[in-house]
Amino acid sequence: MKSSSQDKVDAFFARFKSLHFKKGKTILRAGEEPRDFFYLKKGFIRLYSLSKNGEDLTLIIFKPKDLFPIMWAINNTPSDYFLEAMTPVELWRAPKSQFLAFIHQNPDVLFGLTSAILERLGGLLARMEYLVFGNAYAKVASILVICARRFGKKEDSSVIIEVPLTHSDIASLIGVTRETASIEIKKIENKGLLSRRGHLFVIKNLTRLKNQSLLNSNQE
Repeated sequence: MKSSSQDKVDAFFARFKSLHFKKGKTILRAGEEPRDFFYLKKGFIRLYSLSKNGEDLTLIIFKPKDLFPIMWAINNTPSDYFLEAMTPVELWRAPKSQFLAFIHQNPDVLFGLTSAILERLGGLLARMEYLVFGNAYAKVASILVICARRFGKKEDSSVIIEVPLTHSDIASLIGVTRETASIEIKKIENKGLLSRRGHLFVIKNLTRLKNQSLLNSNQE
């Protein structure tokens, strides 16, 4: 969002109470009716689905300034997904009716919200393509590229992914086992394209990593 509309969002949610969650805490369960509409002030939250076998697939990672759950707020659609804190989290919450009145009165905020939704949709479509056509290496490389675009901070010729991701998080994002994700991450590190800085991944050459994902996208 532009700074002016973002300031409006901050001012609107600052009128309401905030919530704090520890890392790993479930914020919302599948099928559970939300009490309020949320604005993520600090931290990262993942939205994921859970199979009957207990396997999970991360669909979206929310970052600071993201708003959710959108479909429930706009269409009253119940959520089939879980929300979990990936880090310590601070959420601001507002009643749905007041948030809807707010965006109706502020079309610039609604436009910014729509742009954010479309950005996430683009990432989901790219992931779907690699999940269908790519081998394990391409899947890992592509999700690192996608995360760099959404959460990356440029530093000289490198990009730091500012959300702390474990090998299990990578596996959950692309639907492979943690062991497979670890093997492919090691391959990327051995090529000099990836390193770690504390809990954060550092992509040493984003263009080369993107090309690597494309070269392996049809090699199952």
